[in-house]
Amino acid sequence: MHEGEEHVLLKKRVDQVLTTFVAAEAQALADIDGCLAPIADQLHAATGQGKRLRAAFCYWGWRGAGQPDSEALVRAAGAIELVHAAAVVHDDLIDRSRTRHGRPTAHLALREAFSDDARPKGGARALALLVGDLLMSMAGQLFTGCGLPGAFLNRARPMWAVLARELVAGECLEVLRTGRPPDLDASVKVIRYKTAKYTVEHPLRIGGLLAGAPPRLLRAYSDYGLPLGEAFQLRDDLLGLFGDPGHTGKDPADDLAGNRPTALMAHALAAAGPAEHTELRRLLGRPDLTGQQVERVREIARRTGAVTRVEDMITVRLRQAREALADADLPGEAHRALTDLAAYATDRTH
Repeated sequence: MHEGEEHVLLKKRVDQVLTTFVAAEAQALADIDGCLAPIADQLHAATGQGKRLRAAFCYWGWRGAGQPDSEALVRAAGAIELVHAAAVVHDDLIDRSRTRHGRPTAHLALREAFSDDARPKGGARALALLVGDLLMSMAGQLFTGCGLPGAFLNRARPMWAVLARELVAGECLEVLRTGRPPDLDASVKVIRYKTAKYTVEHPLRIGGLLAGAPPRLLRAYSDYGLPLGEAFQLRDDLLGLFGDPGHTGKDPADDLAGNRPTALMAHALAAAGPAEHTELRRLLGRPDLTGQQVERVREIARRTGAVTRVEDMITVRLRQAREALADADLPGEAHRALTDLAAYATDRTH
């Protein structure tokens, strides 16, 4: 099987699980009252896109512990994608993002539910918050009803709670850090808790725990997963500013307008001279950035060496992840899959 083909096949299986599950839940919601149809539509919109990386790491955490392929495990892995969908809806709401994968974000799309209301913004934001809450509840429902034995699920329940707690902690840290003076260590901590852990480390460990993995293998999953998760988010921050929105699904002005505490901007502000530092400070946090102003931020990020420094951070973390993988006692198939996923997660073009 060619590199990447295995992930494509697994992604199709996860997509099918989510399509079937979300369709049933969305229909049950819409059946309560016809006016809930726009909210039901957002359940589909929130779950219809994604690389399914988190599900893939959970699946290979299971297979890496010596367990065979399992449809029940694929459903459990798909549940983590619903956690991600909930986080994205809430994240877009917090950040006031306008588009995601070329479509209006939930808190904008849901304004259609208030066609007779002169002030739909507040109501739409409230509905988006509730969509995110429902997706998180659905994640727990799919996980516990995946079909694996109760004894298997009990092994992973504590880590499921950790995943949710630390994801919320990371979101809170980002909100608390937004607009404050640049601090690289604080930026990395936000990355670690908001994204890195629930993208790679926690899904791997959940898969391993479901499989009954020994402590040594679980430690190897953390040693691989945490630096890789950080590298993934660092790459995402670079792509958010420099990538093609058609591929990334994000407006390049979003992180800048939100003045989010990214490592990229921490490096740029720390290395900028007085004039450029003042200019960056003037641009960051503005909700009406023009394309020319975004390009000016890109120029400063390049000139200060911030882009190079973030690339170096990615390289170091990817090397750490690969070294941890080399030391792990894994079946050959799982080792190959996790090696491929590390490259895929930090690819410059996704």
